[in-house]
Amino acid sequence: MANQSPLRFLKSTPVIIASLALAGQAVALHAVSRPENVSAAPALESFPKQVGAWRMGQEGYVDQETRDILKADDLLSRTYIRPGDPLPINLFIASFLSQRNGKAPHSPKNCLPGSGWSQLSSEVLHIDVPGSAPIEVNHYIVANRESKSDVMYWYQSRHRIVANEFKARFFVVADAIRYNRTDTALVKVFTPIAAGADARKDNIEFIQSMFPLLANYIPK
Repeated sequence: MANQSPLRFLKSTPVIIASLALAGQAVALHAVSRPENVSAAPALESFPKQVGAWRMGQEGYVDQETRDILKADDLLSRTYIRPGDPLPINLFIASFLSQRNGKAPHSPKNCLPGSGWSQLSSEVLHIDVPGSAPIEVNHYIVANRESKSDVMYWYQSRHRIVANEFKARFFVVADAIRYNRTDTALVKVFTPIAAGADARKDNIEFIQSMFPLLANYIPK
């Protein structure tokens, strides 16, 4: 081993792997050190009050303590009502122009226990939407004592829609390197489950009506 030439050492597999790792780290550090190239979208408060057959029922209030925890650049919390439906659809959007400096969407499934809700079931749905390939969304049934809700959510940016949290985190790094941006929005639609109503069907139909409008509020 003492007679091994420096050139042969440099061509060894461990050295090559270490060099590639260092190079990748350097690229990532350079990417995250540059100012991001993102223009703010229209304020979420201007999101249409009429969505297909639904009209706004109530503008929600997000207190300052919650805003400080979420660290979103813009928030929307609103209920919509469709004539003939017994219960409203709830729409929540948290928009982030950057995910640096500790700013990132909070996964709804991680927030459930702290707010008294427990998960009864979960799956990934593929929903047909106008003007796009089917989108993947997380679908949860949650319960808090006697109350149950049907919840659907996803992460959306200019380039993609992602349901899986781990995949979303991977794309944060990939987008920082390729596009010099890490913006995203958490979109959540949920409605109470009640006898005589199909909450899952209502959520899907609302998403299909809302989705074409949502693109106008995602940074270009």
